[in-house]
Amino acid sequence: MGRLIGIWALGLGGVAILLSLGIWQVQRLAWKEGVLAEIAARIAADPVALPLAPDPEADRYLPVTLAGRFDAPFVRVLVSQKGMGAGYRLVAAFETETGRRVLVDRGVIAVAVEMPVPSPDRPVTVIGNLHWPDERDGFTPENDLGENIWFARDVADLAVHLGAEPVLVIARDITPPEPPITPLPVGIDNIPNDHLSYAVTWFSLALVWMGMTLFLLWRTRAPSAEGTA
Repeated sequence: MGRLIGIWALGLGGVAILLSLGIWQVQRLAWKEGVLAEIAARIAADPVALPLAPDPEADRYLPVTLAGRFDAPFVRVLVSQKGMGAGYRLVAAFETETGRRVLVDRGVIAVAVEMPVPSPDRPVTVIGNLHWPDERDGFTPENDLGENIWFARDVADLAVHLGAEPVLVIARDITPPEPPITPLPVGIDNIPNDHLSYAVTWFSLALVWMGMTLFLLWRTRAPSAEGTA
């Protein structure tokens, strides 16, 4: 009897812990979906003038509008796009009408396409969102400055390289447009939200744990039942 009580205690205790972890992940899922909804609403809001001193946290995803001209030098950031394959994000310095010089991610272009060079004399209007991407980890290669191929949008390094403020605007719309460049605006698709899969995992483990507990109880009782017979 003592052994059966121990098995029940271990089984129910394990199931309770696993269920609580699953419920916690469901709660985290609701929280994350709320955060993503706020970010999506912020991204789609009406654009405003570029702040004098944008803050990487408070102003992340802030929609802004710029008027001015692109500078000719640009950086190619290697990316992979669905339906396109390998391509380059083109990041260039942008001089505003007020004399500021910031970074603009103009969009993506296929690797095989000839690199366009913007005309410094052509005024353009850019609508986009401020962003400070965190794309570099321990597996990211070092930038190939000789070939002008970067592997991450390191805002601070890009600012030094292109002689601009450490402020990056991801273009949503450029007027007049710049074919063959396709703007690749920010969105919530690339923001991880794995809480649902975590919840399913914990609930599945709780089910497995209960099944193992019942099996062990059956195996424990089986010999005594056969002996009685």
